[in-house]
This record gives sequence, C-alpha cells and structure tokens, in this order.
Amino acid sequence: MIIPTYDDVLAAHARIAPYIHRTPVLTSSYFNELTGAELFFKCENFQKAGAFKVRGACNAVFGLPDDVAAKGVATHSSGNHALSLSYAAGRRGIPCNVVMPRTAPQAKKDAVRGYGGVITECEPSTSSREAVFAGVHAATGADFVHPYNDPRVIAGQATCSRELMEQVEGLDAIIAPIGGGGMISGTCLTVSSIAPGVDVYAAEPKNADDAFRSFKAGHIIADDAPETVADGLKVPLKDLTWHFVQNHVTDVFTATEDEIIEAMKLTWKRMKIVMEPSCAVPLATILKNPDVFRGRRVGVIITGGNVDLDKLPWMKG
Repeated sequence: MIIPTYDDVLAAHARIAPYIHRTPVLTSSYFNELTGAELFFKCENFQKAGAFKVRGACNAVFGLPDDVAAKGVATHSSGNHALSLSYAAGRRGIPCNVVMPRTAPQAKKDAVRGYGGVITECEPSTSSREAVFAGVHAATGADFVHPYNDPRVIAGQATCSRELMEQVEGLDAIIAPIGGGGMISGTCLTVSSIAPGVDVYAAEPKNADDAFRSFKAGHIIADDAPETVADGLKVPLKDLTWHFVQNHVTDVFTATEDEIIEAMKLTWKRMKIVMEPSCAVPLATILKNPDVFRGRRVGVIITGGNVDLDKLPWMKG
C-alpha cells in the first residue's frame, strides 16, 4: 500500500492547475443563523466536469508516462469519477473506458459520452462493478485509475482542502461526504500535514452507513448494494482510504433520506446553487448535530453538481 504524502499533494496541484478551477468559497448568513456556526462552503459543484473528482482524475492521467498513457485509462464509477476521468483523458487525447451501473443518473452517462468515454454497464452492486470491470480491463490493457483507493487520486483530491485552507483562515473543522473515502482521505492528508488542530468530520447516508459502522467497529465493514438518494456515496471503504479514516477522522455522522433531501432543497432555495444529493449530506448532519458545530468555523465541501434535472428527489411520481 502506497500512502501519499503532502509533497505528492503539492506536485499534484502544480500538475493539474491548467485543467481545473480554483473553486469559490460561499457563505450564507441564513445557514449561519440556523446552525449557530460559521459555515464556509467550498463549491466543487462549480468545478470542471461538475465535481471534485476531476482533481484526482487529472493528477492520475497527466502523471502517466507516454507509453502507459497510449493504452488509455479505465475505471468503474457510479458517475462523477467516470465523467472526470473521461474529461482528463480527452484533454490528454487518450482512450477512456468506464464501467457504470445501469441505474447511474442519465446526466452522468451523457457527460461521460460527451467527454469521449466509452461506457460498459453493470448491475448496481460493488460485486457486479468489479466483475464487469475485470473483463474490460483485461481487454484494453489500460491503466486502472481506481475512483478512490489510489494514491494519485487521493493526492489530487487533497488539493481541494489545500485551497480551502488558503481561502479561509482559522477553520476549526472541515466536513465532507464519505462513500469510498477519496475526498475524506485527501482532506485528512492536507489537514494532518498543515493544520493538525483542525477536526475532520465525515458525513454519510444512514441507508449506506458502512463507513460509520466501520469507524465504530475499528475495521472495514462493506455493504454490496445499499439504496440511497445519494448515488455518489454507495461504495465501501478500501485499505488506503481506511488508513486515513481510521487515523485522522474525528467522527462520522449520518443523515436519513428525508434529512438529505431537505438539506439539498434548502441549499438550492437559500444559496441558489445546484448540488447533488450526496453533497447535501454534510449540511444535513450539521443541522442534526448542532452542539458539535455551534460557535465554530466550519469548512463544508460541496462535492459536485451533476444532477438529473428531470428526476429531482423531491419530485413526486
């Protein structure tokens, strides 16, 4: 297991700078009053390809030697990593093959194809994803860029919290969603290196709470096919991300489906920004656990904005 260092983060940030946005940090007096905290929203929904995952994908793609890159890259993903890797591969002019669940949002499938990626569909379970991917990988010989359990990807994701720490002084805590743990691992890597006094919290759907249960048990507990509106958070932790969660995360909080949808709706309504259900989980858990965050300066990472506008979670029927 190769554990990335903060030097890897600095190298990643320099490498990916031409291909990403330095995303803005927004505030909301409404949410500050509602929570009793000072919240600073790092808006990766405004990122290239609409999600933070373009950071890790670009770091992996543009770090490949030419002979390896010529065979292209491949991955499995519920959506944002797939479209981000397709974006990065397109910028480098190399092939990209992705395995996606057949139930993945149409908006994310359309984006993958728009960036030139080739999709092979699988059933909506981790076991199906990995089995179908094994065949695609063997057929293409492409470099496997894991959506989160990859040191290159984690170093890339860590550039998000590095920017946030530069943009906002005196943070007491940072909270981000957790699925496989790529963003949380990157956040832990940055914070433990340059601001070890800052707490890192992870937020997870109650319907897909394997990271919460893993954290409490002290070992990885993996669910195969959880059902949640937060489609980006259905995957389990792996050894590399578990290393960061186990050693650096302060606590893991969960939110119900109704709490997630309400937080998403509230953010759209009050901040006028498009965000995915997965991104609403941190705010939902802050609203649910006010005593933890009251009186503190808290960075909240909004991880993406790739939403199927024809199937918003509060629509009926």
